[in-house]
Amino acid sequence: MIAVRTFDKKLRRKIKIRSRIFGNNDRPRISVFRSNRYIYAQAINDEKRITLCAVSSLNFKPDKAATKKSTRREQSRLIGIKLAEKMKKININQAIFDRGSYSYHGRVAAVADGLREGGIKI
Repeated sequence: MIAVRTFDKKLRRKIKIRSRIFGNNDRPRISVFRSNRYIYAQAINDEKRITLCAVSSLNFKPDKAATKKSTRREQSRLIGIKLAEKMKKININQAIFDRGSYSYHGRVAAVADGLREGGIKI
């Protein structure tokens, strides 16, 4: 018997979740990508196939004095808050959260908590 690779499992899980989620201009899809070091989040309009706004921990560095030793989960929450601020600037108050192939736990859940803290209804 051939063993199923981890990548194949993740891809199947992502496709299954994506088949039920569709964002539009009023309610875009928030897509999250998580690497070992950074986290990326973007608001996507699937009707026009464009990215409305995006934030990543690679580009966004919070005040070093305020968060001298912040954990990756705290950085993820700040990414959610920063994305919520950008979405408020372009008059978006609601969104659909797309966790991708990741479980809704840890850093992925922290991004969603940051979005809610920033005033976006998920």
